[in-house]
Amino acid sequence: MLKSAHSISVLKIIILLIFIYSENVSAQSFKLLRYDENYEYLKDSADTFYNKVKFLSLDEEKDVYLSFGGEARFEYVDFNNEDWGRLNIGHNNFFLQRYDVHADLHLGKNIRVFSQLRSALQNGRKNGSRGIDEDQLNIQNLFLDVKVINQPEQKLTFRLGRQELDYGSGRLISVREGPNVRLSFTGAKAMYSYKNVSVDAFAMMADSINTGVFDNTISKQLNLWGIYSKIIIPKAGNVDLYYIGIRRDESVFEVGTAKEKRHTIGGRLWKYGGGFIYNLEAAYQFGTFGNEDISAWTGSVDIGYLFENVKFKPSINLRNDYISGDKSKEDGKLNTFNPLYPKGGYFGFSPQVGPVNLIDIHPYATLDLTSKLKMQIDVVFNWRYALNDGVYRPSGILNRPGSSSHKRYIGTAYLTNFTYSFSKYISLMSGLQYFQKGEFIEDIIPNAKSGIFYNIRLGFKF
Repeated sequence: MLKSAHSISVLKIIILLIFIYSENVSAQSFKLLRYDENYEYLKDSADTFYNKVKFLSLDEEKDVYLSFGGEARFEYVDFNNEDWGRLNIGHNNFFLQRYDVHADLHLGKNIRVFSQLRSALQNGRKNGSRGIDEDQLNIQNLFLDVKVINQPEQKLTFRLGRQELDYGSGRLISVREGPNVRLSFTGAKAMYSYKNVSVDAFAMMADSINTGVFDNTISKQLNLWGIYSKIIIPKAGNVDLYYIGIRRDESVFEVGTAKEKRHTIGGRLWKYGGGFIYNLEAAYQFGTFGNEDISAWTGSVDIGYLFENVKFKPSINLRNDYISGDKSKEDGKLNTFNPLYPKGGYFGFSPQVGPVNLIDIHPYATLDLTSKLKMQIDVVFNWRYALNDGVYRPSGILNRPGSSSHKRYIGTAYLTNFTYSFSKYISLMSGLQYFQKGEFIEDIIPNAKSGIFYNIRLGFKF
């Protein structure tokens, strides 16, 4: 409790300083991956306290400089009837905190060192911390960048060290911003861009997250590798093409536990912004699971329209996902799709089901109620794709086996959330989800109950 009180006091001081000294701050928005921010343009205008924090020159030419940043996040959660009442916990109230600070050191135009410490804390959860809740202190990012080619239209950069990854819509590789603990990997990455084309090639070791202080461990074997490319088509949209490979010594699906080596090839066609918006994605997986061959797939269609010139700027979207599950335990093939490292909140901010063995229909709408207040409403209808496979968690981990039931419908999630931005630095988010159990849940869980999830989150970034 003393640590929490001290952290809150420090946060108040930082917020006060920001308000005092941020009269002429830059307009750049904070990025999901903080290392993507670039404050070099402040080199001739670092005349306020805040701007000096973002651009602190260390030489006369201002080619060597430091940039600092950080975050504090506080979240209250109330989950009633988690896992449809199977745990008999009832209301499960807990408090989450997340803090981080980073330093970005640029040594001229071509060399850079980025470092970030992060602390994620959990208090009060009746059944203890999960891997997404608590990691008391860890090195989230610590890497070296070397630019081999650094021209206006062409760049080649090599990155070595611990780093966060996030690609595309976060369907397969996500930093996992929604949960309290974000993901990171240790390895090497080469990043090439030429005009409207960018290609990343990476080879990584996944970190195992433990709840203590500096106790996360590296796997010491290559277990994530791939190539991800993005092509920007002016005035038409964007195309992503990718290959991702993983290796896991103990993967768990309903069919059993075994060593897994899986390859994913896929593509994505997407466009965001005003007017017609769409996100179309498909992927196929092959490889081995123990002595079985892997043959799995997914397809997703998300289309909508943003009415930019209408009051409240409403957008209306419809999403439909098909994600394969295992057809039979006896055919020598694993058809269960593996979402690899997906978002923690996949079909909503706190879903009960994850992106495995699933068919869903997901209409949703957004409104800008004011310039600072945004609202989203979702309804998600969920079915099992294969009746011989179970239901999985948002992380992709098996939750409950399902081959004992011939019922397909999992249930319906009703969600609404509000985000209020006090300023560029401070935001407040609150959401409510009601998951109405379907016939499959009633079939596999005695006395199953529909679940209610509520959260409220205050976030601060600088």
